[in-house]
Formats: sequence, C-alpha cells, structure tokens
Amino acid sequence: MTRSLALLLAMAAGVMTATNVAAQPSLKTGTQMFVERVSTDLNGRSRRTLANADRIAPGDALIVIVHWRNEGALPVRDHVVTRAVPRGILPDLSDPAMQVSIDGGSHWGRIEQLWLPTPLGGVRRAVAEDVTHIRWQLPDMVAPGRAGRVSYRAIMR
Repeated sequence: MTRSLALLLAMAAGVMTATNVAAQPSLKTGTQMFVERVSTDLNGRSRRTLANADRIAPGDALIVIVHWRNEGALPVRDHVVTRAVPRGILPDLSDPAMQVSIDGGSHWGRIEQLWLPTPLGGVRRAVAEDVTHIRWQLPDMVAPGRAGRVSYRAIMR
C-alpha cells in the first residue's frame, strides 16, 4: 500500500469516526439503587421505606431507577436505555416493556424467548439468573429537555 493511500484511508476513517460521534444522541442517564425495608409500626401495619443501597445483604429487596434526559438541542428518535445487571442481583422481569439479554447485549428479547446451550449439547430456557443486561425502548421521539425514568425491582442473592 502506498503512503498516500494509507493516509487517505486514515483520513476517511477519521471522518467516519467524527461523523459517528457527532451523530450520537445527547441522552444523559444516571442510575440510583435503593434497598426497600419493610417494618411494622405500633399498630401492626407494614411500612415500606427506601434506604440508600450502600449496605446490601443477601435477600435485600432492591429498587433500581434509571433516569434519562435529552440534554441536546435536537429530538432523539428510536433510542433505548440499557443497563448491565450487577453481579449478584436477581432482577424481577415482570415489566412487559423490559427486554433482556443473556449474552452481554448481543441478543435481546423477553426472558421466555431466550435459550442457552447446555454442556451436553442441548438447550434450556434462560432464567432471571442468566440476565446480563436490561433495556427499555424510549418513546418514538424524545424532545429536547424531556426527561423520564424507568425502574425495576431486584433481590440481592
């Protein structure tokens, strides 16, 4: 390869990279995690409170909230909010709007649609323990300044 061809290819790759970076939506996200505590008041009624998740123990009920906001000047279309499921957390997958991945985000679907190979050459249905990522489809168009949140419940294993 000649030097000028190599330079031309490098410049083209740089333009493609700059275009892709510029085309990225300006959707900002943040995640909060809380522990849901259940206690009984003086009248014997159950009370639910949320506490910071700085100390989590096995069996704790968790609530994970993902906040999103379009901080750009243009609408964002057809965007998804994706989050990795932290190790040791068993997500509640009952939300019909939630899609999951069991392979690091390569393939998506509802948990009942996903299958895993077994060591003996067969396949088995995926279960909540297999989930590596969760995602939600945002509305068709997210206007500038619009914000929202999605959440899921989980249990610490």
